Amino acid sequence: MIRNTLMASAAALAVLLGSYGVVPAQPLRFDEIANLPFDFNRPTSETANTLLETLAFQQATQAYLWAMPLINTLGMKYGSDKVFGTGYNVLPIWKQRLDPKTLVTTPNSDVLYAMSYIDMSETGPIVLDAPPGLQGILLDFLQRPIPVDGGKYFGDVGLPGPDQGKGGKFLVLPPGYDGAVPDGYYVYRSGTNNLFVFLRGFYEDPNNLAPAVAHLEKTKIYPLNVAEAARKPMQFPDASGVPANMLPRSGIEAFEQLKWLVDKEGRHLAGPDGLGILASVGLVAGKPFEPDAKQRTLLNAAAKSGYDMSRAVGFLPGLGGANFRVWKDRQWVNPVNNLSTPGAEKALDLDFRDKADGYYAFEPRFWFFTNYYSISPGMVSQSPGRGAAYAITFNDAEGKPLIGKDSYRLNLPANIPAEMFWSVTLYEAANASGLATEQRRFPSLGSRDKPVRNADGSTDLFIDPKPPEGKEANWLPTAPERGFFAILRLYGPTEAAIDYSWTPGDFEKLP
Repeated sequence: MIRNTLMASAAALAVLLGSYGVVPAQPLRFDEIANLPFDFNRPTSETANTLLETLAFQQATQAYLWAMPLINTLGMKYGSDKVFGTGYNVLPIWKQRLDPKTLVTTPNSDVLYAMSYIDMSETGPIVLDAPPGLQGILLDFLQRPIPVDGGKYFGDVGLPGPDQGKGGKFLVLPPGYDGAVPDGYYVYRSGTNNLFVFLRGFYEDPNNLAPAVAHLEKTKIYPLNVAEAARKPMQFPDASGVPANMLPRSGIEAFEQLKWLVDKEGRHLAGPDGLGILASVGLVAGKPFEPDAKQRTLLNAAAKSGYDMSRAVGFLPGLGGANFRVWKDRQWVNPVNNLSTPGAEKALDLDFRDKADGYYAFEPRFWFFTNYYSISPGMVSQSPGRGAAYAITFNDAEGKPLIGKDSYRLNLPANIPAEMFWSVTLYEAANASGLATEQRRFPSLGSRDKPVRNADGSTDLFIDPKPPEGKEANWLPTAPERGFFAILRLYGPTEAAIDYSWTPGDFEKLP
């Protein structure tokens, strides 16, 4: 399915590339496919074969793009399970912060992460017993924040959640659950049997992470209907520095992981149209998925093409005439607050459903999930001091892609509007994981690193393959042979971040 919104964005991209002196590619095989020979108003055998193979490839590519939120979650689950183990009691914690050895989309190196994946078709309802001050999100496998009884909260745990940061017991019910619901719990009703638990811990001193780790390790996860004596003891493997591929898969493995999920979820996974999209490539609950060698080749190519398409869309500054820029005269875009419209009122729900017209915004959904994961009301909070404000830039001040061999300066004006902390993090253009370099373990630099300020209170960061002389404290290294992009995070954003009155500079290319 090619919609006008994406065609308009592709046209805009063609104009943009032309401005760089790059000749856009010509349409590939469109006319050829549209004008294949028919004899006596019927396709020839060769024409029929070509059209049917093209149809199968297009169906598989579209199924990949439709399933991008699932593929993102499954990549994390399978990568984590392989390295850290499985079970409701297994909660890997990146106890020394998350470095580029963990391949996952746009991680934050300036908080501690803990993530787990639970199949409630095996466990039944799940309890998250969280200490005070924890910040987290409970999502289903489509990465929709799970609604909380009462209708006021969705997904959030902690300060932006129903506990208001006091902690407590959070009960997640599987779809269709009609059993008794005990008192004393915040009750979340999931759309899928499979649950994604995403927790974050905050530290004050990057040289002393032990208190934040100990706080996260107070978390308990267990089935509601298992007696305390029979519960498995919690395991908190240290995930820091351990190679793990938790990225969306871009080959037939993506479809194989989807088949596992389709079998687990059945009709809970999607509506009839979504299940039909998956069925078009042979992904049907309870039926074998055994593609032959030719089909595997096609599915591999479709997954690779689908992923590459998502990357092309993911670098666009807007879709369908919408401009995702945070500040209209800057290159920074926002995948959360500006994905639909700036301000508190959004045109899209957090499941990417168009509020006015009722359809799922397909391209914005894979625009988001090719580069990012997890979304909740707390992340789009417009209340000063809560949540975080995000801004992403793919290009320099002239609108040209950020390239590792070039040198840049980023100016952050005085009074950066973040009550907790701010940071700038670099990511691989190829897959949105943390930018790996030999010079620095973590691809981020922020207020807790105490960079040197200018006389006017502003801060200049230098993004360069080599440290500029005398500027080492303000230096973020790049990899000369690779492209990158950057995220500016403002944790506990103040009013100046929410009303956009504070404006950062762009990446200025240096001679």
